[in-house]
Amino acid sequence: MDAKVLQNQLLELIRRTSAELPSDVVRAIDKGLRREEKGTAAAYALKVILDNIVMAKDKSQPLCQDTGTIICYADLPPWCDETTFGKAYEKAVVEATRKGYLRQNSVDSITGRNSGNNLGPGSPQYHLHLAKGRALTVRMMLKGGGCENVGVQYSLPDTRLGAGRDLEGVRKCLLDAVVQAQVKGCGPGVLGVCIGGDRGSGYVAAKEEFFRELDDTNPDTRLAKLERQIMKEGNSLGIGPMGFGGATTLLGVKITHRNRLPASFYVSVSYMCWAFRRNGFVLTEGGKVSRWLYDS
Repeated sequence: MDAKVLQNQLLELIRRTSAELPSDVVRAIDKGLRREEKGTAAAYALKVILDNIVMAKDKSQPLCQDTGTIICYADLPPWCDETTFGKAYEKAVVEATRKGYLRQNSVDSITGRNSGNNLGPGSPQYHLHLAKGRALTVRMMLKGGGCENVGVQYSLPDTRLGAGRDLEGVRKCLLDAVVQAQVKGCGPGVLGVCIGGDRGSGYVAAKEEFFRELDDTNPDTRLAKLERQIMKEGNSLGIGPMGFGGATTLLGVKITHRNRLPASFYVSVSYMCWAFRRNGFVLTEGGKVSRWLYDS
């Protein structure tokens, strides 16, 4: 494949991810609006959010002024090596920043200098894996700083919460995370959760849960039950959209698990705001998109 073709397809992926919210997220927000009482601050906030979603797509402009951390997962077939993909991806990010699909968001942590093009150590992020077939599959997520700031990791047992090393302890941690995130995380939001792992792998796995669709069902029946329970209990806290009160505090809860060491029991929680930006495609060797992974 011509490198310029790959770059252009990645540029279009960035544009869509930044401006067009996936249909499963829009449905969840619309469901929340129908659940709120008319005339309340909660209903007004969700109506404004839905209007913002429509305008962003119509104008092909970012859903939020914070276009977030650029996170990409790619399954590379034999015809696309890491160097080829990395160069095309970075050029697409630079062009997307120039066009305004992405805000100039990459700041040197030592000097405070903004690179101006979203390139720098660890920016953008990408995770590369070998594909099983001949197609290139790419998934992208744009994660805002406000919702990233309220992510949290617990080490069980947690005496403050009375949380032990079991699913009941995990439940207490997740509800605490919801309470701590109120107002600060641009709710209603989505929890991505990993039970177990180490400190680093737990956070990575928690974020990867955001690639699941909101209306799917966890294949692990134990975790599916816990997801439903946290959704119900979280939405009964009365926090509501943007902390205005109401019945829509969470749009989704997605939980996975990893094996752990006997000495450690981490619960890693990543929080995603209502501007739940993710998309992806399957690309043929000829450079054609055979399928977009999320409808918008």
